[in-house]
Amino acid sequence: MIKFKFLRRVLLTVLFLGAFYTTVSSVSNVSAVDIKIDFYEGTSGGETTTNLSDQPTRDIALWKKSLNHQKATTRYISSEQVEEPKSLEEAIDFEQYSSTTVMATGYTAGVESTGKTKDHPQYGITYSGVKVKRDLYSTIAADLNVYPIGTILYIPGYGYGVVADKGSAIQGNKIDLYYPTVKDVYDKWGKREVNVYVIKKGEGTLTEEVLVNLNETEALQVFREQVKKS
Repeated sequence: MIKFKFLRRVLLTVLFLGAFYTTVSSVSNVSAVDIKIDFYEGTSGGETTTNLSDQPTRDIALWKKSLNHQKATTRYISSEQVEEPKSLEEAIDFEQYSSTTVMATGYTAGVESTGKTKDHPQYGITYSGVKVKRDLYSTIAADLNVYPIGTILYIPGYGYGVVADKGSAIQGNKIDLYYPTVKDVYDKWGKREVNVYVIKKGEGTLTEEVLVNLNETEALQVFREQVKKS
């Protein structure tokens, strides 16, 4: 009889615990697994408490569970895996500027283009007064009625060009791009029709200081040697 009463109490206890878990799960939307997690989160100094009525503790426990999952699935990318722009065209959206099609040729500071020899006092000096330059921003010639001195164009395949010169054969939508040697003109450019972007219209003047500052633009230094070699 005593044994039967003991078994009956055990059975009632099991049924009570089952009903308790079911009630808590339906009311708080927490499964028995989460209660078990919370149970262990509440363990400290040898004492164990379920903290079932402590909402912040339950939230922290679930947050830790989520955080641990995120840590397990997060992928880290090294700097070597991040691709940097390989050219100015990739780094800058030139489509935001107005564009036009021109016929572009190349020229040098020498007698073949300007009629001046190296011992001429004006050798290498453009109409604007600045020296010819092949750089991040290079000096180019244009029809000054179309592109005034100081106008900045972007020429795909060449780079930035600043209008600093003019020429008797450069009329209308034609431009002349400066290169240091005749070989460079033929090997690197020649003569081609190209779609250029008008970055800024000039006001008729250009100084060495302005040209130097343009070529020292910090954000573009990564492309400077690349442009000078092109």
